Amino acid sequence: MLALVTEARAKVLITADELGRLMDAGKPIVLLDVLDEKGAAPKDRPKIPGALSVHLATDFSGLPTATSGRRPLPDIAEFQAKARAWGISNDSVVVTYDHSTGTQASRAWWTLRWAGLGNVRVLDGGFGAWTGANRPASNHIATQASHAGNVVLKPGSMPTIGAEEAATLAGQSRLFDARAKSAYVGEPGKAGTGHIPGAILAASGDNIADGKFKSDQDLRARFAGLGADGSTKIGVYCGSGNAAAHAIAAMCAVGVEPALYVGSFSAWTADSSRPVATGIEPGS
Repeated sequence: MLALVTEARAKVLITADELGRLMDAGKPIVLLDVLDEKGAAPKDRPKIPGALSVHLATDFSGLPTATSGRRPLPDIAEFQAKARAWGISNDSVVVTYDHSTGTQASRAWWTLRWAGLGNVRVLDGGFGAWTGANRPASNHIATQASHAGNVVLKPGSMPTIGAEEAATLAGQSRLFDARAKSAYVGEPGKAGTGHIPGAILAASGDNIADGKFKSDQDLRARFAGLGADGSTKIGVYCGSGNAAAHAIAAMCAVGVEPALYVGSFSAWTADSSRPVATGIEPGS
């Protein structure tokens, strides 16, 4: 069982030491430095040498509509064109990272996996782990690779759910809310707070210790305690799908494969007829 878990983790996460060894050996790797939106950080912020600057809002998401939520799935043809511009081919090794706990990198990882790319991993600990391993940084700005890739993307390789199925899972199986406790519990008069009735609090931040994903043992114990042992279907949501993707990365690292409610709470609350609960649900 331990070997299986280790194999599962290796398919999702990469350590700074392993990434450094691969780069030292001259292995071709597509490195993506992920930000949420343009202007969210200085363009010349320090990066891992060779990394390309990408943004969730414009590169990994489609145009939001009144009902889609803040981060809808991208148009696959447009996303394929971007991936090729990043130098990605079907056999490429892709590593996503950010400068925080991995939430943005995880959404980029999930979207690439959803689009059919198999070898995508999140840098565990992000840029902080890289510099913590005494690795160099660069201020070079690049958004495209020097040579285009030829990847062919096909959507649907990661499971997704919509509002109806999210409500069903909340009532009959498991639906996890990956936001922080304050957003889940709800604040009177504050828009975007509260949760889908029946959803269980499973904050993505609780999967992190000292800036990195917790051990397989700790993650497995946490999810088993929440009823996510792989025997039932699980859905995950957050505000716009980023923290939920982070939670999915943590679960996939220990062999549990949940579905993402892409529109998440921003899509759920776009329909005023849908109920919103407050407080803590049993099982949270």
